[in-house]
Amino acid sequence: MGAKVVTLSGPDGYVLDENVISGEKIDYMLELRASGNDICSPYADQFPGSVFVPGRRPWEVKCDIALPCATQNELNGDDARLLLGNGTICVGEISNMGCTPEAIDAFVKHKMLFAPGKAVNAGGVATSGLEMSQNAIHLSWSAADVDQKLHAIMHNIHEQCVKYGAEPDGYVNYVKGANVAGFMKVAKAMMAQGIV
Repeated sequence: MGAKVVTLSGPDGYVLDENVISGEKIDYMLELRASGNDICSPYADQFPGSVFVPGRRPWEVKCDIALPCATQNELNGDDARLLLGNGTICVGEISNMGCTPEAIDAFVKHKMLFAPGKAVNAGGVATSGLEMSQNAIHLSWSAADVDQKLHAIMHNIHEQCVKYGAEPDGYVNYVKGANVAGFMKVAKAMMAQGIV
């Protein structure tokens, strides 16, 4: 869709590759990580034109979209201020709780498009649920069927986040929307089961 990945990070720092990280570069990193060598510095030696920045995180790089996708609390309040100052328009938590509460508060306060992990990560959980369903009913769906079902699930999650997170000025607070939608789902299930 036109997006270009320009950074990747590890416990040793991050790599900036303005020539775009794709194809063989991703394959190289997958092999490096699979070897048990959980660092990214060798990337810069392997691919001329890229730069390794030791001991720092990629949130200081100007970008349109930032995706914390490795560990819990990897993007903090200071990082959020850097992203906001650099004009980042969207942050999506790909990891579980990739942002600290201070960072999330900053994004919401500035009405940035922020997609919380509990909504974004639902795709992985939903796929596991689809796999369990196939096993339980002794059926095998094609990859296209699973993708279609997953697309419908994620579309519904987005609709619920908008329903419960829309604010009077038009901003969609996806954190609020995801929290309320999750609560409503549990409450309705409890009522259907006669627990409440």
